[in-house]
Amino acid sequence: MIVYKNVTKKYGVITAVADFSLKIKRGEFFGLLGPNGAGKTTLLRMTTTLSAPDSGVISIDGERIDRNLTRAKRRMGVVPQYSNLEGELSALQNLEYHGRLYGLSPRQRKRRSSELLEFAALTERKNDKAKTFSGGMQRKLMIVKALMHEPEILLLDETTVGLDAAWRRRIWDLLRELQKQGLTILLTTHYLEEAQTLCSRVGMIDRGCLKRTGAPVEIIREAGTVVLEYFENGETAQHFFNSHAEAIADAARLNGEFKVRDANLEDAFIKLTKKRLAD
Repeated sequence: MIVYKNVTKKYGVITAVADFSLKIKRGEFFGLLGPNGAGKTTLLRMTTTLSAPDSGVISIDGERIDRNLTRAKRRMGVVPQYSNLEGELSALQNLEYHGRLYGLSPRQRKRRSSELLEFAALTERKNDKAKTFSGGMQRKLMIVKALMHEPEILLLDETTVGLDAAWRRRIWDLLRELQKQGLTILLTTHYLEEAQTLCSRVGMIDRGCLKRTGAPVEIIREAGTVVLEYFENGETAQHFFNSHAEAIADAARLNGEFKVRDANLEDAFIKLTKKRLAD
């Protein structure tokens, strides 16, 4: 579906994305993971044609996106990190406005806005101004706005950043349902729990370079499925094992407190890249 081949983007002497190659399959929920400044947003900007690569090719179903920008844009729905809503317009008016930009007929706009507001459980608030919505409700409206023109691909840039845990999970449910409907989704995030919960496959990017791809369970298995964790010399130490019995046996050498638990994607990322995403 989406293919990146040797894509590079520089800003002066800074290389934001370096020789990046990746294939995302149709209907896949792919998570691009990395710390702030890793190159995730730059990659999304190039995918949405807002920025051009210095070298390399990005294509959708074999068609280079720079050959037909209008067609490429119509195939994608984009949810940026920061709000792109018109705060003085109602939820319904925001959807109508987006539909007009994409040339939808009045009948199409009415049908799609009604379907999407119902899907996002926003029908009762459809006539309220977007600026009166909570952060979570605004994110839901941003997502369905991006779906107004019925794109094949949904691009999400740090969609749940700043949301509390309850709202983050509501957004996850919305995205799960969209993936069930066959939408191809590319999500950039530095929340590892989010990627482990939602994504069928992830790619780890740091300093513009793709370090590793695979299903979350495969990456965790590679690092070790059980973690022995304890505090030593002013920092948290982690050792990985393939079973709880092995971890508990090794913990016998410790004098202080320790914890044995199942490993998660963040643990695997730290081990495989030696860097915390939260840093």
